[in-house]
Amino acid sequence: MDFFQQQDIARRNTRVLVLLFSLSVLVLILLTNAVVAAFLFFGDDYNVYSGSRATMQGFLSYFTWQRFGGIGMAVTAVVALVVLVRWIQLSTGGKVVAESMGGERILPQTRDKAERRCLNVVEEMALAANMPVPAVYVMNHERGINAFAAGIVPADAVIAVTRGTIDHLKRSELQGVIAHEFSHILNGDMRLNIRLAAMLKGITFIGDVGHILLRSNNRVRTGASSRGQGAALPILGLALWALGWLGGVAAGFIKAGISRQKEYLADASAVQFTRDASGIADALKVIGGYIPGSLVHAARAAEMSHIFFGQIEHHLWQVFATHPPLQKRIRRLDGNWDGRYIQRKPKHYPNPNTSAAATAGHERASIVAAAMASMAAVEQLKPSPPAADADFAEDAADPVATDYEAETAEDEGIPVALVRHSHEPLGAHALVSALLMSPEEDIYQRQMTVLQAAQTRGLPELAHTLYPAVAALGAPRRLPLLELCLPALKSISFKQYRNLKNTLLRLIQADARIELHEWCLYQLVRHYLDPEFIQVKPSRARHKRLQRVAKELQVALSVLAHEGGGHAETVYQLGMQELGLSGVALLPREQCSVAAFSKAVHELADCYPLLKPRVLKAMSLAAGEDDHLTPEEKEIIAAMAAVMDCPSPELL
Repeated sequence: MDFFQQQDIARRNTRVLVLLFSLSVLVLILLTNAVVAAFLFFGDDYNVYSGSRATMQGFLSYFTWQRFGGIGMAVTAVVALVVLVRWIQLSTGGKVVAESMGGERILPQTRDKAERRCLNVVEEMALAANMPVPAVYVMNHERGINAFAAGIVPADAVIAVTRGTIDHLKRSELQGVIAHEFSHILNGDMRLNIRLAAMLKGITFIGDVGHILLRSNNRVRTGASSRGQGAALPILGLALWALGWLGGVAAGFIKAGISRQKEYLADASAVQFTRDASGIADALKVIGGYIPGSLVHAARAAEMSHIFFGQIEHHLWQVFATHPPLQKRIRRLDGNWDGRYIQRKPKHYPNPNTSAAATAGHERASIVAAAMASMAAVEQLKPSPPAADADFAEDAADPVATDYEAETAEDEGIPVALVRHSHEPLGAHALVSALLMSPEEDIYQRQMTVLQAAQTRGLPELAHTLYPAVAALGAPRRLPLLELCLPALKSISFKQYRNLKNTLLRLIQADARIELHEWCLYQLVRHYLDPEFIQVKPSRARHKRLQRVAKELQVALSVLAHEGGGHAETVYQLGMQELGLSGVALLPREQCSVAAFSKAVHELADCYPLLKPRVLKAMSLAAGEDDHLTPEEKEIIAAMAAVMDCPSPELL
């Protein structure tokens, strides 16, 4: 799977989205003019006893270019304002989307066994994809089996799962679902999904206004408004509601048309990650045989239905469905499927404290879900073999005896004590600090003074204790250890994060020089943690050709050539030939400062999407000219990929 090509397709799909959105707004303007003309026509000329005395020509006289322009500008301004406000809300990070739907962050130190298993699976998938471990949220009041990934860039991405997902799926099935969501991150779907949600809110907002005006009829009955206004508002509200309904139909078509094919792609990418098609296929089979299915009842779920793993509500017509039919998804993954779903007995959860109306809504949805599931079972399905429940019972009991931290430690070659400390905020702070500590005694003592000045209780002692084990890891395991620390560091306060950044900078400056590996580690920390605490402006595509950034490429490749393990001139020329920039000379080592490298990489971040993978592929090809990527070379490429917002699992 070429994730870079899919990122470019996602960018081009944005143009299609803008075109469809513009056409929808134009139709909305035309319909609004028709409604206003009808309102004026009947108000001026219509008599309840004699009807209308005017002809169709009289009705058409209410259409004027002046009125059309005014209404068009008003509708466009309202839609644009709503889209802007909604975009600002959603672009602050994936955690805003997760929390708006009732998600609660799973802390790394949680004792809930189902949550710990989920964290371990997310951690496993992130390390396999050479990505930082994202924050994980659980929607505790949702029984349906579903999940989603949200964010603008990988740095602010989160993964959310329903309680039904982590309680009713086996580990291999959960891996398939999580891998599906990681593919959305790598394919660049998240940004498109957020744009889609913001634009469609602009189309349907007029219907929301109409609904409010319709409800104003209650005020009329109590005499809260004048007679004339009271009679007009519900009529106007009905007209706006009808326009909003039509806008909702258009929004449904757009949403369904854009998101369906991406679900097939994400399913295929999940197989690539897990190397096993049965995991995600079995997860879909469980949804088919599970009474609540993949339904989600959160208040804001409907407008974000296209970001979920499965269909969140039933549709009478498949044309409005945001996801392909379940049977088609399964058959693409399992060509030998016999048509039988996997039966799982639903767990019973206490009802949340909700209003009577919300409770009634849940009950109605449960009745519909149960009825449809029963009909499907009678008409189409054979009962699943009893072994399915037995297998799940055995797998569900597994977390009691499994030490997930020991598993991660064994897989990554990192001492289990360090893995356990990486899941605690103080331990993660100490580990990241230890990664920057110097083996030279005088510098080490200055760095210990920096840690003591940080005034974080227990930090100097813990960093001093952990340093020998961290130093023994060496360069090969620095990146995985840092990635393990990120979720715990995302749970600290803004004040603590500011203190962390200041401490790391002072540790780097303790020897009065900045080494390249220190820059790489600091850039990874800053890039993946900044979006959690402050509003970060993502890079913007400005450079369409590599020739426009030839100087920056010269600096980046020269640094890689000098810092890598191969022959500098050979590495450099191989990379330049791959980029089609032969003839540009290798810079001497004294011109390859960390400051120059940092400036060059940040400029390369503004290249067009398909140029970024070319740069990273050229770097990887050049560094691997001896058929081996050294840990230092891997760190350099990983740091560049992070700063350029270009995940690169297949390169590393």
